[in-house]
Amino acid sequence: MRCDEFKPMLTGYLDGELTPERSAELEAHLAACEACRRELAELTGLKEELAMMKFKEPPDVELERYWRSVYNRLERGLGWILLSVGAIIVLCYGAFQLIEEMIKDPRVAVLLKVGVVALVFGAVILFVSLLRERLAVRKVDKYSKEVER
Repeated sequence: MRCDEFKPMLTGYLDGELTPERSAELEAHLAACEACRRELAELTGLKEELAMMKFKEPPDVELERYWRSVYNRLERGLGWILLSVGAIIVLCYGAFQLIEEMIKDPRVAVLLKVGVVALVFGAVILFVSLLRERLAVRKVDKYSKEVER
């Protein structure tokens, strides 16, 4: 095997994640390859340095401010979700009732019936499309957390 086949195995070797057979293959390669031995030494040093690092605990005031902020965001988010769902249900019910009454009423022209049905379906399709787009953009918008709302 070539070095580029063994290099991805180095971190697994350091973490003890390789099977005994793969470890033996890698050790045989390391005995003959200076470049891979150097890279393993660098990774070992990096792992040791990372193990020595400790996280600094934030002060209690910061933790309290953070959790208050999370609570406010959750509360507002839940409020907007419930408002949106309620509005969607009411609007859909109203549109359904309107279409049902228009279709049943023989005095309404067929062209008007088709127009209203097309209008309602078009609005629903646009709404779903916009919602899908917003959800997709929200996941990858790298600036959304930078802007204060």
